[in-house]
Amino acid sequence: MSEENKAIARRWVEELWSLGHAKVADEIIAADYVVHDPGTPNRAGGVAGEKNAVAMYRSVFPDLRFTIEDMIASGDQVVICHTAHGTHRGDLMNIPPTGREVAVTGISILRIEGGKIIELRINWDRLGMLEQLGIVAPTGER
Repeated sequence: MSEENKAIARRWVEELWSLGHAKVADEIIAADYVVHDPGTPNRAGGVAGEKNAVAMYRSVFPDLRFTIEDMIASGDQVVICHTAHGTHRGDLMNIPPTGREVAVTGISILRIEGGKIIELRINWDRLGMLEQLGIVAPTGER
């Protein structure tokens, strides 16, 4: 089961998020999918919510690509350490495009049942992203 779950998690990162293939969400996201994302506190769950999140971030960072740094599976959970790379080309949190490139690290824990992702717990370096965009002074310069 762990290898099948890792394959689903890889599709979530590579096909849905990195390539923006929204139809993949229909195949791997459960209708009652729940998201816990303190970096995007109003992020909706479900298939439509995931498609909307992908579309929003890809409109802000059109060249968005994720690198899987590590992936560990146990039981119904897959943990992914990842880095997102992209160029800020659209409005983000009322921040106009800066044209700056960012590399943002994060950890996602996916819970998978019946071949579908039913829950996401994600924590990513929002502060680091804001520092790279020049919105917040880098740590040590405050």
